[in-house]
Amino acid sequence: MTQDVSSRGLALLGVAAIAAGLLGTAMIQSNRAAAITGGMDAHIHMMAADAWEEAAARPSTTVKPLSCERLPNVPGHSITTALVEFPPSAYTPRYRHPGSVTAFVIKGALRSQMEGGPAVTYTQAQTWFEAPGAIHAFAENASATEPAELLAIFVAADGCGPLTIPIAD
Repeated sequence: MTQDVSSRGLALLGVAAIAAGLLGTAMIQSNRAAAITGGMDAHIHMMAADAWEEAAARPSTTVKPLSCERLPNVPGHSITTALVEFPPSAYTPRYRHPGSVTAFVIKGALRSQMEGGPAVTYTQAQTWFEAPGAIHAFAENASATEPAELLAIFVAADGCGPLTIPIAD
């Protein structure tokens, strides 16, 4: 257990460094998003039953917002951090995010495919960047037996609205 706790702490420290770099160098684009209800304590489920019927038989991915702060040096924009949990076999079909995203795998292995690109498997301590509005063909836990988690850092227009926007086929 001590190893898990220190690995998680190290992962979060790495993500803090990534966030610092993102804030220092990212070019922010404004995307409109509706505000979520329930505040930062709300659990936002990425699965929308009517839009993603094909994924109904698999576990859903859960996004848990951890913080949302306005960026004093980028008027009209905020940075949101969120823990994204992928139970074993979790699957999320087509979606996009309202702003720039940097993701860091805390544990497990995740497969993701951006529209027009190949599917990529990311493992613990790997990171990637997504441009505003980039479309995910899918994201899934690569394991049928082990959970996976990632820390996501979003830079988007103020309001701390939905972090994931489903796209119907």
